[in-house]
Amino acid sequence: MRTGFPDFRLGSVLATSFTGTLSERHGNAVERIPTPHRLIDWLTVNGLAVDSCTTAQLELARELRESIHAAATAAAIQDALPASAVHVINDRSAQGRAAAILTPEGKRRWQLGSASCVEDALGVIAADAISIIAGERDGKLALCASPTCRAAFFDTSQSRTRKWCDMNTCGNRQKKARFNANQRRRSAE
Repeated sequence: MRTGFPDFRLGSVLATSFTGTLSERHGNAVERIPTPHRLIDWLTVNGLAVDSCTTAQLELARELRESIHAAATAAAIQDALPASAVHVINDRSAQGRAAAILTPEGKRRWQLGSASCVEDALGVIAADAISIIAGERDGKLALCASPTCRAAFFDTSQSRTRKWCDMNTCGNRQKKARFNANQRRRSAE
């Protein structure tokens, strides 16, 4: 991993983890894939290793990321999916080449070929987005309750009432802010 960049926020759902490579969208935005090499790092961490990435491929990835975010946000609030986002997701899915592999644990894992490129990895991410936006997986899309974040995440909790995209960041930040506000209120009394 290259140092000097913000840590990746990894989740169990590929597509929404990918949208998390840009966090704090409504505050001081944090770009976690600012360079082509950083995209290679993220893909590798997520089992989609590729050998190289150009600036143009990084732009394709960011376009897909923003399209997934727009479509997932619309789905979470039960709004119409943006046509331009649907087009980008479908286009990236159709252009990718990867094979679904069954693991010994009975899980599906994507495998890229030895000559795979960024577009193949983006195809896997787009296919994952399609499966969650289309409601094919057990869970529901939701938006982070943090007013500066508002990231789309896939809630697989039993009650489907999760509030935060990541408890270790947004959830703790909100709880700390609430605690500090209560402390200030008590000391003012």
